Amino acid sequence: MTLMKVLLHAPTAAGLTRARRNARNLLAARPEAQVLIVANGAGVREALENPDPDTDDRLRLCLNTLHTLQLDNTQDIQEVEAAVVTLAELQAQGWHYIRA
Repeated sequence: MTLMKVLLHAPTAAGLTRARRNARNLLAARPEAQVLIVANGAGVREALENPDPDTDDRLRLCLNTLHTLQLDNTQDIQEVEAAVVTLAELQAQGWHYIRA
């Protein structure tokens, strides 16, 4: 079986909540899967205000959003230069995109 690589996009607070739940459910069913959550927009603020130790190691915050919203990454969550670039590059590498 091919390794499943799933990219969850969380552009809103509710989207981040869904993405975290989706990640947990996917990994419970397919523990070997690779799962990443990319947050931008309001999803970034939600990630910083409500950390989740179960999924934050899979979370990537958009640096453009951090700058635009003038937020500090006080949770030390991994960052990506731009969510749109990361989403496009990972899809080009065969990751399956799901908007949460």
